[in-house]
Amino acid sequence: MWAGILCSATALVANRAAAEALLVIDAESGRVLFAQNAGNPWYPASVTKLMTTYVTLHAVKEGRLTLDQPLTVSANAVAQAPVKMGFRAGTQVTVDNALKMLMVKSANDIAVVLAEGVAGSIENFADQMNWHARRLGMVQSSFVNPNGLPADDQITSARDLAILARALIREFPEYDYYWHLPGIRMGKMVQRNYNTLLGRYPGADGMKTGFICASGFNLVASATRDGRRLIAVVLGAPSSAVRALKAAQLLERGFSSSTGGLSWLMPPLGTVETVQPVNVAPPNLRDEMCGAHRKRPATEDEDEILPANTGPESPYGIFLSSLSSPKTKAALLQDSNMGEPVLVYTGTKPPAPGAASEESKPKSDKKKTAKPAAAKQAATPNAVPTPSGDSPAPKPKPKKKTAPKPISLEPPAS
Repeated sequence: MWAGILCSATALVANRAAAEALLVIDAESGRVLFAQNAGNPWYPASVTKLMTTYVTLHAVKEGRLTLDQPLTVSANAVAQAPVKMGFRAGTQVTVDNALKMLMVKSANDIAVVLAEGVAGSIENFADQMNWHARRLGMVQSSFVNPNGLPADDQITSARDLAILARALIREFPEYDYYWHLPGIRMGKMVQRNYNTLLGRYPGADGMKTGFICASGFNLVASATRDGRRLIAVVLGAPSSAVRALKAAQLLERGFSSSTGGLSWLMPPLGTVETVQPVNVAPPNLRDEMCGAHRKRPATEDEDEILPANTGPESPYGIFLSSLSSPKTKAALLQDSNMGEPVLVYTGTKPPAPGAASEESKPKSDKKKTAKPAAAKQAATPNAVPTPSGDSPAPKPKPKKKTAPKPISLEPPAS
């Protein structure tokens, strides 16, 4: 019966399955518990910032910078597209606060601040990202920027992201809090973590979301139950709500695999390193995610609950049911209980209670004074709506994906 449900689900959602990648692994052993398109290349969007965090923490570990070291916001950082903190050039922020802003708000300007602080330039930092990727065995990954803004050569896969997440967990246990912060607070600004599994899925403790039009909604999630930690990767979900639910279902399936049932009938899937890379071009989901058929542009922080066709009798609902444990009766996602946001600030010392300097007030991503609609249309006659999350991806030119060129394992210059 179980096999029959899985086969039916596969047939019913074949059109969606081709446009998403799924993977869940055991964080300790790396054992694969479920995989679908896990070796397909994908645009990472803001889950890129997991590698930005990895490279930064590696620099801290090597003593090349410290968490309380101030970094300066450059004109290059200011020029990054929203979402961003919006600090003025010359503003200083510590590495610790920058990491918190990066992981919670997914601030694209702060990613550049960290890159320039660690390596002097985006280009040098990308070299370090790629060097660490090769060292970790992320054979499908290529990075050209630290924030995941659209770029044809910014590519990864569910396989590689699971390897990266596992490395973060295993190599930096003392910094684990960075990937499950409930939110950040700065003056009157409060930003909750985009990872809605936190505080809603029992045991959820990481890690990072991402979205651009070309990639769809991405999520690298982790959760711990009874001392066992799992990592789930969802790439190409149709909405932020669906990616959270899908990750919860994958985690639930992974946890239930250790409790008996029919798991012994499933063939072993090996470890994450043995997932075979697929030599194809990454899918471009721009039309599906941000096409004219949508009533509104897709965004990282959209508040929709679920698409209309995700009921229990729908193909998508059957598929989700096939991923869950038959013994699970309670709702997988509970009412949010994320906890209080943490304080972040500019400079090297927290502000006095009730005080906030002009420098420490981030600019809004949106202009305070909007032009009249007619004037705005005249100024930008070909303008299109831009999501409030990561900027939409320009349509990549189809090209044959080749194996990454060999990269020296000698560390790049710091």
